[in-house]
Amino acid sequence: MNIGSAAKASGVSAKMIRHYEGIGLLPQAGRSDAGYRQYGEKDLRTLQFIRRSRDLGFSLGEIQGLLGLWQDRARPSREVKALAKRHLEFLDRKLEELQSMKNALSHLVSCCHGDERPDCPILENLSGENGSAGLAGHGGR
Repeated sequence: MNIGSAAKASGVSAKMIRHYEGIGLLPQAGRSDAGYRQYGEKDLRTLQFIRRSRDLGFSLGEIQGLLGLWQDRARPSREVKALAKRHLEFLDRKLEELQSMKNALSHLVSCCHGDERPDCPILENLSGENGSAGLAGHGGR
């Protein structure tokens, strides 16, 4: 199949398919006599694997590791689990950060009158006025 068909079947854009080839996540596609990229079922499965991995938030480096483990039928599953567990821990930290940002912004929104007056605690906080540094309650981040 050509790149357009592979993109449609995998849910990965043609631009990203070329990018994944360029960084080595996907092997370089074979070419037709006219020079067009040609993809087979194995390529399609790899693209679907990459897309699902990206949907779960894995980084490209993590996906490279997962692909290597997926392609190695003699791999110990503990390596796969360890990689997934590290990513899960990263997501937990990210969730905590996002919740902290949400709480800080929620507090700032509740402090702003949102009327015709020019004073605004949100802008004051963002600018560091009144001795505040960063988002209130977010440790200066």
